[in-house]
Amino acid sequence: MIKEPPAELESALTTVAAALADPSRIKILCALMDGKSWTATELSIAAEISASTASAHLTKLVTGKLITCLPQGRHRYYHLAGQDVAELLEKMMALTGMPVTAVTRKSSTPDNLRLARTCYDHLAGETAVAIYAAMQEKNWLTPEGYGLTPEGETVLTQLGLSLTPATKRVFCCGCLDWSERRFHLGGYLGAAFFTHCEQKGWLTRTPGYREVTITEKGKIQFRRIFNI
Repeated sequence: MIKEPPAELESALTTVAAALADPSRIKILCALMDGKSWTATELSIAAEISASTASAHLTKLVTGKLITCLPQGRHRYYHLAGQDVAELLEKMMALTGMPVTAVTRKSSTPDNLRLARTCYDHLAGETAVAIYAAMQEKNWLTPEGYGLTPEGETVLTQLGLSLTPATKRVFCCGCLDWSERRFHLGGYLGAAFFTHCEQKGWLTRTPGYREVTITEKGKIQFRRIFNI
């Protein structure tokens, strides 16, 4: 005798299926397949719908737990809820015999600022995003991103970073990068890492500006430590 699935599971599956059952919502999900975070306005343009219509679709996708919303400053950014959602979309596309095509979004950020800049007291830009991704891949950060694993503590201590903050500031966290729409390292650890890199001569600031220059010494060290 086949056991019927529990009512809660049926309801959850129905919610997910309903969230997927619309061409505009599929366009939004495909746009987010680039792994970055988009604003509602950008997603409305990608899906070729009005901002008000996009808002309703985004609410349904959030309810279906296919995307998440991250408020930051004056904006709200949306991104896929996880790798499992991207894999689900890829499998669905495979069934149709058509490839997944992510919509590309061109950044208006000047190249010099996009590569490296300050974000308050820590490093931001392409380089910072690559460093944060490498730390995750190397399992130096805990899954939720608010602490270090024993391996991460060992490596960063050997580099010479102080891992004992003197304030109650959050120890570490992912900070959404406004040009890359991915996360870079924030919190106390982000600031400590930036200070360490500056003291080691791995990067230099442009006085009076947010621009940061990665020195040749820094490029060598980042390649050695983070493989970037």
